[in-house]
Formats: sequence, structure tokens, C-alpha cells
Amino acid sequence: MMCSLKQSQLLGCGSNVVSHRRNPLVQLSVSPSISMPKLPNFAVSSLSKPLHISSIETLGSSQLQPKRKSLLTCNAYEADQSEEGGVVEKAEAARKVKIGFYFATWWFLNVIFNIYNKKVLNAFPFPWLTSTLSLAAGSLIMLISWATKVAEAPKTDLDFWKSLFPVALAHTIGHVAATVSMSKVAVSFTHIIKSGEPAFSVLVSRFILGETFPMPVYLSLIPIIGGCGLAALTELNFNMTGFMGAMISNLAFVFRNIFSKRGMKGKSVSGMNYYACLSLLSLLILTPFAIAVEGPQMWAVGWQNAITEIGPHFIWWVAAQSIFYHLYNQVSYMSLDEISPLTFSIGNTMKRISVIVSSIIIFRTPVQPVNALGAAIAVFGTFLYSQAKQ
Repeated sequence: MMCSLKQSQLLGCGSNVVSHRRNPLVQLSVSPSISMPKLPNFAVSSLSKPLHISSIETLGSSQLQPKRKSLLTCNAYEADQSEEGGVVEKAEAARKVKIGFYFATWWFLNVIFNIYNKKVLNAFPFPWLTSTLSLAAGSLIMLISWATKVAEAPKTDLDFWKSLFPVALAHTIGHVAATVSMSKVAVSFTHIIKSGEPAFSVLVSRFILGETFPMPVYLSLIPIIGGCGLAALTELNFNMTGFMGAMISNLAFVFRNIFSKRGMKGKSVSGMNYYACLSLLSLLILTPFAIAVEGPQMWAVGWQNAITEIGPHFIWWVAAQSIFYHLYNQVSYMSLDEISPLTFSIGNTMKRISVIVSSIIIFRTPVQPVNALGAAIAVFGTFLYSQAKQ
């Protein structure tokens, strides 16, 4: 039997359209007569993501191949970006864990340093030598790390050290002044006064550098100055040398930050190596002044008295305060590579709180309610400053 077939097919898959037209009057000799089924028309659509065809089965007669459900099987799926998103989420989660570890380590090391530093100063009241030993321990640790390839040594030149010198000078003054303060007053009082550093930063930037700040920044200084003043007036064991040491430390660290921002632009040195170089140069600056102010004879007498009074544990105290001083500063500089200045300021405020509270508990420092209120106001003002600065 003769049959004629006219058929036009239009296949659409994704955004690509395939058009296929058979020639008319195609002669097929089939017995018995077989009618070809019509293919379904697929709507032409546009997809925002690519459409992938996984398999196409051959065309055939539904009667000759009854087990086949369709002449054309077009299995499609959209390009999935979930794997890429999962990688990004994991990387961000790992970064948050890393920052959290830095903060926890930074606060812990700082608390331990302040405890041992105060113990050493109570038994051995020589803050210039104590400050020198802290810088010497950190310098020795980093020199050994570079020599043994544990840490990669920085690539520096003469210009780098010239730019670092004013930073190291300010760092040395601030470090010694803070140590002198803690040798005269309670650790908590020193850190309450040091929480007023933002006020010095704004005043120096405004009247010396000519920078201006939005009004919320100036307003945040009110609780800082008021809280520090209230704490100082109600301090039971107030000492002017200790108070002035904390104030000088604030001013010195403000200039250290200013010199660091201006002089170190374009210098590709990691946070860890930057602080190591800062310690080395500060050690060179401080050593001759420590010898001139206190001297080996005074150190020998004071050391003998401390060993007699405390015993061999005193040597461990000195080693601990020196090592922990370097470690907590190193971690803080390393965290700067990972976080914004705002996050660092908030972390520094929380560190100050942890030191004040822990020192009061450990050394059983007598605190009046008004004194505690002044400390809380000053610390809260520091937090407001970090928010308003942004």
C-alpha cells in the first residue's frame, strides 16, 4: 500500500530552536499501513541559566517500539552554583573563626602579661629594666624564628628603617611610661586612664595636624574624659607619677599611630614582622636610657632582694612577663591584617575591660562604687568613639 506523508517538525530546546521540515510526497512502502505519530510542539522559552541536554533517544515508531514512552527524551537541568556558594561560605566561616581565635588569644595573653608584669614590679620596682627585658625577649624570639626559617624574614631597606624610627621612638616612650605607671598604681587604674587615649588622638589630630571630625566624635569624648576624671578623683591609692605615666603613654601611642600611618604607606611588611622590627629598633633606643636612669648597680641589689623575698619563682615571673608582652602585641598586629580598624578598636575596648576586671579580682584591688562608675563611663565612651569615628 502506498501512503504519502507530509510532516513539519519544530523542535525547541532552551533558547535554541531547531527547525526540521521533511520533503513532501515521501513514498514509503509499508505493509500493513503504519501512521507516524505527531511530535509534540515544545514551547520556545528563554532561560536565564544554560540548559544542558543529557541524552536524546533515536526516533522510531511507537508501534514498532511500544516500550518507549516518547520519541524524544530531553533531560534538562539548570547550572547549579550551590557548590561555588558553599566554598565561599566555608571560606568566610573559616575567616570568622580565625579572627575569633586572634581576639581570644590577644585578650588572654594581655591579661597574663599584666598580671605577671605587676607581680614583677611589686617585687622589683625597676620599670626601665623591666621594659627593656620585654623588648629584648621579643627581639630574641623573632631573630631565632628568622634564623631557623620558622618565620620568613622581612625584606627591608634603609628607607624602611628611617620611616620606622619615629614609630619606634614613640613606641618606646609609651611602653616605658605605661610600665612606670603600673609600678606606682594599680593595674586597673592605669588601664582606666589609658582608655582615654581616643581623646588624645582627636585633640592631637585636630590642633596639630589640622584634621576635622564629625560632631558625634567630639561628643563621644565627654564620657571618656568625664569617666577618667571621676575614676582618678575617687582612686584610693592615687599616685601622681602613676597618673602622669598613663597620660604620657596615651600621648606617645597616639603619635606612634600617626607616624605609623604616614611613614609606612607602601611598605609591604606583614603585621608580625612589622612589630618584630619595631621591637628591635625600640630595644636599641631604650637600652642606653635604661642604663643611665637606673643602672646595673641598682638592678643587682634589687634583683638579689627579689630572689630573697620571692624565691626562684621570681625568675619565671620575669620571663613570663617578657614573653607574654611580645606575644600579645604580635597577635594584635597580626589581627590588623585580617580586620578593619573599627573591629580592632572594639576589640581593644573589650581587652581593656578584661584587664581591668581580672586585675581587680586577682590583686583584690579595693574599688569604690563611684570609682567603678567612672571606669564604666570611660570605657563606654571609648566604645562610642570607635562607632562615631566610622
